[in-house]
Formats: sequence, C-alpha cells, structure tokens
Amino acid sequence: MMTSSRFTPWMMLAALLATVALALPARANTFPLPPAGSRLVGENRVHVVENDGGSLEAIAKKYDVGFLALLQANPGVDPYVPRAGAVLTIPLQTLLPDAPREGIVINLAELRLYYYPPGKNEVTIYPIGIGQLDGDTLTPTMVTTVSDKRANPTWTPTANIRARYKAQGIDLPAVVPAGPENPMGHHAIRLAAYGGVYLLHGTNADFGIGMRVSSGCIRLRDGDIEALFSVIKPGTKVNIINTPIKASQEPGGVRLVEVHQPLSKQINDDPQTLPIVLNAAMQSFKTSADEVVMERAMEARSGMPIDVTRHSDTQSL
Repeated sequence: MMTSSRFTPWMMLAALLATVALALPARANTFPLPPAGSRLVGENRVHVVENDGGSLEAIAKKYDVGFLALLQANPGVDPYVPRAGAVLTIPLQTLLPDAPREGIVINLAELRLYYYPPGKNEVTIYPIGIGQLDGDTLTPTMVTTVSDKRANPTWTPTANIRARYKAQGIDLPAVVPAGPENPMGHHAIRLAAYGGVYLLHGTNADFGIGMRVSSGCIRLRDGDIEALFSVIKPGTKVNIINTPIKASQEPGGVRLVEVHQPLSKQINDDPQTLPIVLNAAMQSFKTSADEVVMERAMEARSGMPIDVTRHSDTQSL
C-alpha cells in the first residue's frame, strides 16, 4: 500500500506556492462589475514599508497603481525613500466613470484606463501616463475606436516632438526602430481619431506611469499594454473623458464621492487647489450629501471613494 507521506514534501511545496500566490497582488487589477445601481469596485489594501523597501514608484508598480494616485492617497509620504514601518494605503477601490461600460474608457483626470471586455461581467483597471502640459502634447478628450495595433512598433516622432527635443540638445532620428531604445515599448494600439496620431503604448522607462509625461499618447507599463494588446481588437470603442470628480448613490442610500486633482492648465497651477467646477448633476448630489464632509473630500482630493452620506439618511438603514 502506498502511504501519503511519500508526497508530503510536494504537497507542502504546493501549499506554500499557493499561499505566496494569494499574498501577491494580481498583475492586472480586474474586478467583477458591481450590481445594478452601483458604481463601486475594488477594495483598498495596505502596505507596510519594509527596511530598504524601495521608492514609492516601486511600490506603485508592485500593486499596478499610478505614482500620483499612490502619492495622493498617502499625503506627506516621502516619494523617494518612504519611511520603514510606514503604513500606506493602496488605492484599489474606485467608482466607475459615468460613461457606457463598453470597450476602453480613459479618465484623464484620474490617470486610469478602464477596459470592459465583451461578454464578461468585469472591468480591468490600468494606471496610465498622459500628455504633458504643453499645448501640442496635451491628450485630448475624444470618442473614437481602435484602428490598428502593432507589436514591436517603430516610433516616428512628429516635427514638433523633434523640435522640442532639439531645444534640449537632443537630435532625434526620423524613425526610432523597435528595441530597448524605443520609448513606445513593445506594443502599440493606434486610435482612429486625429489622423491616427494618438496611441496607447508601452514604455522603456517605468517611471512616469500615473503622471503627465508623454507627448500626448497614453502610456502604460509594458506588462499592462501587452495584456491589453492581446485582447483588444480593431473597432473597439475608446472613450476619453476628463472628470476629476465622480459620485454615486449606492444601493441602500449610501452616497460616495471620489475627487482627483484636476489637470493643470498653466505651468504654475497647483492641482491641489485648482477650482473644481461642478455640473448640475454634481451640484444636486452635493446638496443631498453631508456638505461638510463633501467639502473636506474636495479639499483633500485623495482619489479614493469617500462616504458623504448624511447621518440622518442612514439611521433607518
């Protein structure tokens, strides 16, 4: 008779690997879509900084969140050398944008891309880098489609980009071939609007995801664009919006608001104090919420959902 002890080391190893797998964040943050009437997905996590725990960017990469999103969720943290023992909030909970849940939705203000795969009741959320502040490098809002996608793309910098680099003493070639020196990384997805000049693409430098760093395109970490590239098809709808504040009245009456720093318009703008204009729907939401808590959320701009329900509204829940 064969005893089970012969297989114990393998079983222990399998159990250990399973435990490690559960302890590590998924490569991409994919969540089931919320029930009808809800916009809330995900759940925040905590991260305790270890000795020599690396930079904030390294921690952001580990959990696949954006650098600025992590910084806004943890005001006062040192972005270069977070203090050992510091407890960081990992902002993985969010309200889905107020846009059709179809294809790709990009909210520039929150520096996130939402992908709704067809036939699946889920959403995958990726941090992104977007265009810089200069006029010819802004990423515009648009409703368009995917026109093409290419692995190992070459980069053909525009005349404006080459002139801008030239002013910094850098002579760009007319075409940058595929390879480690190509700032587009290993995959590119072209958008149909504006003559196809805007792309979703990878990068050869991780730093800058979740920031305004590109020449107008939408930049993703190389692993993220590879995953998106593998499932996206030409014709997929792409909706790019710019909404720094999102709100939801959840089932049961709970009211949530999520406030991000609005995109700067001038080089000297402070996104933490720039005014946020509320449309009629948001004004109505504000009057039905706890206005004191709502004002605090708008000042903090943490980029995370905040409960702004009036206490009187929840006493009967």
